Amino acid sequence: MGFFALGLNHTTASVALRERIAFVPEQLAASLRDACQTAGLQDLVILSTCNRTELYGLAESTEALGNWLANVHELQPSEVQPHLYEFQHEQALTHLIRVSSGLDSMMLGEPQILGQVKSAVQIARNAGTVTPVLGRIFDLSFQAAKQVRTETSIGVQAVSLGYAVSQLARQVFSDLRQTTALIVASGEMNALVARHLIEQQLGHLIICNRTTERATLLAEELAGRGRIEIIPFDRLGEHLHRADIVSSCTGSLHPVIELAMVKQALKQRRHAPMLLVDLAVPRDIEPRVGELEDAYLYTVDDLQAVIEDGMANRRIAAQDAEALVRVLSRDMMQRYQSRQATPYIRQYRDQAEQIRLQELARARLALEQGQPIDEILERLSQSLTAKLIHGPTQLLRETVTSGQEEQLAETVKHLGVGDANRTHPSLESTHPQE
Repeated sequence: MGFFALGLNHTTASVALRERIAFVPEQLAASLRDACQTAGLQDLVILSTCNRTELYGLAESTEALGNWLANVHELQPSEVQPHLYEFQHEQALTHLIRVSSGLDSMMLGEPQILGQVKSAVQIARNAGTVTPVLGRIFDLSFQAAKQVRTETSIGVQAVSLGYAVSQLARQVFSDLRQTTALIVASGEMNALVARHLIEQQLGHLIICNRTTERATLLAEELAGRGRIEIIPFDRLGEHLHRADIVSSCTGSLHPVIELAMVKQALKQRRHAPMLLVDLAVPRDIEPRVGELEDAYLYTVDDLQAVIEDGMANRRIAAQDAEALVRVLSRDMMQRYQSRQATPYIRQYRDQAEQIRLQELARARLALEQGQPIDEILERLSQSLTAKLIHGPTQLLRETVTSGQEEQLAETVKHLGVGDANRTHPSLESTHPQE
């Protein structure tokens, strides 16, 4: 059972496909159990964000899992397969560390992804689809991601989707002190947007959320740094016209800002321009809004062009980070493989100890019978050696007879026999009694 990573992201699939493949958080536990039952797995984690849907786990094959991913979203496998990537073993570990440390993000080095991976793992733990083996892999990857971010400059620059939105707003509205921003949903992503806009001296912030508790927490955090207002979610349409900037990032399966709503808002604004940013997958804002005059609609894909100017330093830091990731993933794989071998090593040592005790008992009995010490020692050393090398010798013979020449040389090398290119007869004649 090998560790694998299977999925698609912003580099392999359009936002239209990504939103169809995305999982709503409330669905994840049931989806995890369904996928494990369908594909015959015990270990599975599903990471679903705006930019990626990825499956991590332990399996001999991922074919059934790939088909399940398409079928569960009512798609044909042929619609999904061309956009999927798959990594195995050390490559999968490397990919997981790159994802967790922000190296594989649309926003290079963005810090939110680590929290999203941890959340995905916790949901899987609660769903019962993470055994200790898979849990250990993720724990090691979190340690590695933290090391990458602390030992390199990948996270120094304040570049994130929230930062990108604030920079875009500054381009559209030269003086943010005279503008009003409306954030629809006060989750982590929009909270970042709000913080960056407030730092740019935004004049007025309106928070629209399904529950007042979370909106209130954000308002309290930002209190004293500008005018802040909370409105009910069901009154979004009534207040839309007040916003110069709209940033939406809900978990809805359907658009929450429709074409008719924006048309009405623009009419009430006397067609003063509106900047609308859709950070959600599936999308929150009906795509046709972008066709309206005076409405400037950006999706998460569009923001890539906006943030390029702030990425130069992170790209330089990424070179050091990538090198560190390779070292850490190799170390992780070695530790993982070492732990896998531990029971077999313990069993082999226990067997060797039993042989030693048996031969020692025979030698002591011979001493009690008055046999010469030199003969006893010689017999003890010969018998002990013969029994201890019996297993490795059989392995060498089986390797020879199976015609695995390359494996033979590698096996002999690791056994420390000396020259790995010895001929077969010399191996056979080393211990003819075997």
